[in-house]
Amino acid sequence: GAVAEALPVTGGRIAAVGTPDALRPFVGRPTRVLQLRGETVLPGFHDTHVHPPTGGRHLLECNLHDLPWERDAYLRRIGEYARAHPSEAWIVGGGWAMPAFPGGTPSRLDLDAIVPDRPVYLENRDAHGGWANSAALALAGVSATTADPADGRIEREPDGGPQGTLHEGATRLVERLLPRFTQDRWEEALRRAQAYLHSFGITAITDAWVTPEYVPAYRALAERGELTLRTSLSLWWDRALGLEQLAWFEQARRDAAVGRLHATSVKLMLDGVLENGTGALLEPYLDRTGRPTDNRGIALIDAHALADEIAPALDRAGFDLHMHAIGDRAVRAGLDAVAAVREVNGPADRRPHIAHVQVVHPADIPRFASLGVAATIQPLWAGWEAQMRDLTVPFLGPERSAWQYPFASLARSGARLAGGSDWSVSTPNVLQEVEVAVNRVVPGARGVEPPFLPDERIALDAALRAFTSGGAWVDRLDGAAGSLEPGMLADLVVLDRDLHDRGAGEIGDARVLLTMVEGGAVHVDPALAW
Repeated sequence: GAVAEALPVTGGRIAAVGTPDALRPFVGRPTRVLQLRGETVLPGFHDTHVHPPTGGRHLLECNLHDLPWERDAYLRRIGEYARAHPSEAWIVGGGWAMPAFPGGTPSRLDLDAIVPDRPVYLENRDAHGGWANSAALALAGVSATTADPADGRIEREPDGGPQGTLHEGATRLVERLLPRFTQDRWEEALRRAQAYLHSFGITAITDAWVTPEYVPAYRALAERGELTLRTSLSLWWDRALGLEQLAWFEQARRDAAVGRLHATSVKLMLDGVLENGTGALLEPYLDRTGRPTDNRGIALIDAHALADEIAPALDRAGFDLHMHAIGDRAVRAGLDAVAAVREVNGPADRRPHIAHVQVVHPADIPRFASLGVAATIQPLWAGWEAQMRDLTVPFLGPERSAWQYPFASLARSGARLAGGSDWSVSTPNVLQEVEVAVNRVVPGARGVEPPFLPDERIALDAALRAFTSGGAWVDRLDGAAGSLEPGMLADLVVLDRDLHDRGAGEIGDARVLLTMVEGGAVHVDPALAW
């Protein structure tokens, strides 16, 4: 994009954009002038799909997210945490990755060997599964005679007893017993998460999974002026309930209208994930020999109910649709729902978005633009790594594997892209996400792995727009944030290099030196003379 040399800020907004001469009228006694030499100023980043309460909670609990994907590394950390917290009734945390275990399913016996005397429950890094020890399973009454819930599966040993891994809805069997987090603890988790996100230049977010217990904590921070992140809440559609949830959604929207907080969308989980066979596909998964199975995954919300009842009712109530869709059948169901809403409810200012879009049938690519649906992308997942190689590609087969994460195809078709990390599933480091969107190689595989579907690479500016103006549109902050223009909020990030200068090093190695919200510093790197 265009390069400007000066950016005066006044009253929390950008006053002008241009040459150093543009700065002169603003330089006076209360003015602070930050001279940058080679560093770059960008609009603050928008993370349009993130989970701050659980991400912050993981920072307070047994956190496995920052470890290598290795069984022994996980077991060491769990043992250390248990020894350091002898009085905790439960050992709770999460962040393990499926490729660290045979078949993606860790065993209760490994946990029993380390923590035999207390229940242990650890959520998978993608929140689609849990790992429990024998004590936790016994407390939950899970045995060989326990039936699988309709929306999940208990991994079993040959005798039918629980093996230790719980998939999707089966996680609730144990989760309902976990010690309750108080509002004070949720507020502390949000403070930790906010500081962490600001350190990556993030100034605005969509919390993609908001349940009733989170709203009071967000509201308390907003009322005290402690919420510096511009926060859009996506209220969670509970699949066990129906349209009676609208009353709570509307109450939460009123409660969340404080300071930088607002609630604009409802989150609808349309399917699971491919790695455990619960992502919804148009054609069946393959088995290990490449033959079709009878499994097409799980549609967590019936496509007809979504299009005929749920989506139109949410739209009439003024909520944007925020849909999780991994498989091509779920993506199509989400697009069909938006088409139905437009037909039934007529024209309106809608901001529907489908998150993840891992497998998109080629026939559905042009529908994003024609229906005005944003694709919320998680670029960090669009690379060769163990999960892709071992747990995804073999079960999709070559044709469908080539339909994965079609960022360039979507962009070429005119679709709007918005960027999101899904932290704590993966890092909220926007610059690493941008690097993968541009190169289709994950940072840990630089120089080792070839690009993953290189035709789906997008240009640097397009990737940056996804994490700035694209996110601002989804969050209904367009016109206020997401670009460097006079009158826009001075939500800014200063990087230690020019990302367009390939001689300056890899994009994902760039550092955030300063993050500002309305001209006030919310993160300062010690390397910056501030």
